Amino acid sequence: MQNKIVLITGGTGGIGKQTALALAKMGAHIIITGRSKSSGEEAIAKIKQASGNPKVDLLIGDLSAQVNVHSLAGQFNVKYDRLDVLINNAGLASSKKELTADGIESNFAVNVVAPFLLTHLLMDSLNASPAARVINLMGGDVPAKLDMDNLQSERSFDGLNTYSQTKLAMMAVMYEFAQRTKGVTINVCYPGQASTRMTQSVTPEMFPTAMQFIFPIFKWMTRPDGGKSAAKASRSSVYLSSSQDVEGISGKYFDANSRLVEWPPAVLGTDIREKLWETVERLAHIA
Repeated sequence: MQNKIVLITGGTGGIGKQTALALAKMGAHIIITGRSKSSGEEAIAKIKQASGNPKVDLLIGDLSAQVNVHSLAGQFNVKYDRLDVLINNAGLASSKKELTADGIESNFAVNVVAPFLLTHLLMDSLNASPAARVINLMGGDVPAKLDMDNLQSERSFDGLNTYSQTKLAMMAVMYEFAQRTKGVTINVCYPGQASTRMTQSVTPEMFPTAMQFIFPIFKWMTRPDGGKSAAKASRSSVYLSSSQDVEGISGKYFDANSRLVEWPPAVLGTDIREKLWETVERLAHIA
């Protein structure tokens, strides 16, 4: 990874920060994104110190707003001559239905539209690399099916179920992206459970009513642990970013142990993928 240019969204904490640290130790030039300048500067200082690598930069932007996604991509394209690895790590699990400045349900905006749009806007920089890779992080349980009539909680909002639906939608969009893209590999990985700011912000109400009794167990499993579980959960992202074993492999899904696993059936439905692709293109104002 010496001198490889790696952009990691949501890299100021949790799995993203641990991914940045691991790749920085391998000699990569790391750029992380974050919403706060102060927390971002603190994160890059710690990554530099822990890795011994001074090549760690910060870009600021809240990915829930498309104007910020455009700004991030524009800043990157001006400062760097190529992009070797894009890790779409940032995610959102909202406790209630909220609309972004673009009028999109917030979970869907951050978990689906933002990575799609950012990947699209950075495609020229990715194509400038001889072997660019895009890695997308799944999260939570995989639903049995994708509810195309409730993509943005038009009919109902259901906490973590809504979050999981948006992550399944992301998987389908990125699978389709991989089918349409040549020269850049696009894959999805599941990091596994970890203690992060997002998991620690989960409330009992975000669980289905029949499952709220397990909330204390969930909180115990995601209690602060000094980044140990996040470091473990970063391994699949690091593997897909750096291993020669996956060079040229695209359109695949990897588990927390970096093993190839089957895509959820909903992802493989061509009609669903094409309809979802058209929806996200329209929301991102690309079509």
